[in-house]
Amino acid sequence: MPGSKEIRVKIRSVQNTRKITKAMEMVAASKMRKAQERMRAARPYGEKMRLVAAHMSGANPEYRHPFLIKRPEVKNVGFIVITSDKGLCGGLNTNVLRLALAKIKELEATKVGVQVCAIGNKGLGFMQRMGANVVSHVVGLGDTPRLERLIGPVKVMIDAFTEGRIDALHLLYTRFINTMKQEAFLEPLLPLDDKLLGEGENRRGPWDYIYEPEAKGVVDSVLVRYVEALIYQAIVENFASEQSARMVAMKAASDNAATIIDELQLIYNKARQAAITKEISEIVGGAAAIAS
Repeated sequence: MPGSKEIRVKIRSVQNTRKITKAMEMVAASKMRKAQERMRAARPYGEKMRLVAAHMSGANPEYRHPFLIKRPEVKNVGFIVITSDKGLCGGLNTNVLRLALAKIKELEATKVGVQVCAIGNKGLGFMQRMGANVVSHVVGLGDTPRLERLIGPVKVMIDAFTEGRIDALHLLYTRFINTMKQEAFLEPLLPLDDKLLGEGENRRGPWDYIYEPEAKGVVDSVLVRYVEALIYQAIVENFASEQSARMVAMKAASDNAATIIDELQLIYNKARQAAITKEISEIVGGAAAIAS
């Protein structure tokens, strides 16, 4: 059994670790609330963009945007993989990267080329280690993602689809369900799916927009903004998921540290009691020897 001094050192070490994890839990909880507010604030804009894109894609049949045309054969596929820049958030990044790896291996087995845009330091490092073809990336987005920093790397993938270098584009991120639950999600991005654009009553009706100066320029601009809105919404969803997962992970670490401290304290008390009992026995034994 280790001595009392060694046990006290371990207890202090675990206590210091618990202070750190508790502080990280509180910081993550504060950031999580702000991230959820940002995520909810972005949803109405994304929904309105979806409705406008749905009407425009179906109301002007003489012009079909390249984003709406499915390729007859898929030879190359692009992935936008969204992860966090930092760790200590449970299995958040592991789940989305496992999903990305499975999909990439499935495509490579059928001789389909893969290009990757990595958003987040964890995803970039993983894709580089596995030897994926990373054509663009962005890291260090901070607590408040800015669309102007995302446009460049994302435009590389959008231009690749428009120019025919890739035939489909997918978005991988962690969708926020609630504070205790987040799910890795694979969403087809291009070509735009009728389900994403709101197939049904949103596209019914004989009306149309009035385009100035021409329909092509307006439709092109709106659909690009729509795709950017989808990607931005995925990023704020992923950030809210990251903070929730980190808060839960740090709370679990703090609870485990408290359990370890209790166990070490019990061991320390036993060792201390054993030392006291030994001293008493020696004193009683010495007194008995003198008396005899």
